Amino acid sequence: MAPPVIDCRGVERRFRMGEADVQALRGVSLRVDRGEYVAIVGPSGSGKSTLMNILGCLDSPSGGSYRLDGEPVERLSDAELAAVRNRKIGFVFQTFNLMARQTALDNVALPLVYAGVPRVERRARAREVLEHVGLGNRLDHRPDQLSGGQRQRVAVARALVTRPSLMLADEPTGNLDQATGRDVLQLFDELHAGGATIVLVTHDPQIARRARRRIEIMDGRVQADLAQEAVLG
Repeated sequence: MAPPVIDCRGVERRFRMGEADVQALRGVSLRVDRGEYVAIVGPSGSGKSTLMNILGCLDSPSGGSYRLDGEPVERLSDAELAAVRNRKIGFVFQTFNLMARQTALDNVALPLVYAGVPRVERRARAREVLEHVGLGNRLDHRPDQLSGGQRQRVAVARALVTRPSLMLADEPTGNLDQATGRDVLQLFDELHAGGATIVLVTHDPQIARRARRRIEIMDGRVQADLAQEAVLG
């Protein structure tokens, strides 16, 4: 039996702020299996962004354990965390984070450069995923030649190109108008239907309703973990 993609047990995160200790996460335990589509929701200051950083191996817990796709990551060095991020996680951010002077094809191929994939293979894989997200006719366009929705699709393609175990999206429609945001969320629905494991972090209940499971975070704790019927459209 395959291990869960995410297995958090009693995860804590404490920060030192001046003379005070701030506890952002207080014993978070959760499991996400392969192929799930999960929304993590909570108000500002609830701890969801801290949890996202730990799930994305951008930060390490102060206590508890975290296994990503069966691999214990809470004690890895910064270099080892970077390698895990590149190999196992595809990120989609609110701000796209594309290289302004690079084409869509080169932006998508970039994680494969860091992974040491040969040039011919990485360009072929980048082309494949761009076609998959509906941008096969925009391979040579730079970000300033694309709409906001197209730029986010490039970001989604970049997240997919390493064939990650986990796709982690942080407020992915935050910089998009409502209609374009719906198009991007429809793409997430299609990726999930194709077997992708997606964890989406949002403060918007309407966006969270598209997922098949909703985890509510409050004051650094999981307050609810609910299966739900997805509401699309």
